[in-house]
Amino acid sequence: MDPIRIAVIGMGKIARDQHLPAIAGNAAFSLAATVSPHDPGVAGIAHHKSLEVLLAEGPAVDAVALCTPPQVRYDLAVQALNRGIHVLLEKPPGATLAEVAALSARADKVGSTLFAAWHSRFAVGVAPARAWLAERRIDRVAITWREDVRVWHPGQAWIWEPGGLGVFDPGINALSIVSHILPRPFFLKAATLTLPSNRAAPIAADMEFRDTTGAPITMDLDWRQTGPQTWDIVVETDAGTLKLSSGGAVLSLPSGTQHGENHEYAELYGRFAALIRGGRSDVDTDPLRLVADAFLRGRREITEAFND
Repeated sequence: MDPIRIAVIGMGKIARDQHLPAIAGNAAFSLAATVSPHDPGVAGIAHHKSLEVLLAEGPAVDAVALCTPPQVRYDLAVQALNRGIHVLLEKPPGATLAEVAALSARADKVGSTLFAAWHSRFAVGVAPARAWLAERRIDRVAITWREDVRVWHPGQAWIWEPGGLGVFDPGINALSIVSHILPRPFFLKAATLTLPSNRAAPIAADMEFRDTTGAPITMDLDWRQTGPQTWDIVVETDAGTLKLSSGGAVLSLPSGTQHGENHEYAELYGRFAALIRGGRSDVDTDPLRLVADAFLRGRREITEAFND
């Protein structure tokens, strides 16, 4: 079977750190081209300044991975889908729920695969956590996701603009895990979003959810943590406490702790290949919906200006 010829659109940190190595390590794919108006591309691989030029001049591609900021992703995805090209959407899958729904409908119409790629769901501890929780009574959940924005998003102005999500850019990773591992849906009850006086997106957030049985779920997000970073999910159940730490790489259960090396993007591309070969899409918007609800219902607080 011939490899899937793929182009990476947007050549920022996530593309170079994660997407390119994952593609290189998966025999189902062949990197055919890259696209970026600023980055010079990869030696020996065709490079264009825009997707429009790639589609006009080649080389031919079967799929694209959109690694651009979410605010510009819709138009790029439509261009690809209209050519019958399969599309992987980095998280979040779009700047709004409505545009992701429109993309999903378009993909169905043209018969192309659309994949909303929640990479954190492929962390090594997530699948066994989901299996362990499936038959448990959930008593309470606490999510703590604190990191240093200067380390992870240095000088990236787009992330502070409307649609860039601010602290919800990493926070949505936690929500993608929790919405996947908990056995019942949950929804927002209250939120406080803390915005720097010079930014349009929050630098911190405190949220309260509950699931459909009434179990409380709290979430503490902060982009100002220096030193050790914190990516923890603690679930108290009738059978004891489960903890996912290090973003899902470490799973602690009453029976002991499991450590593993994360290969999130390798698993992600395995999933994308399987979807393409099977003629299917996977467009789960639950994590984005929960973030949208925070912006819809959350109370705003203004704090001091923040500069990189």
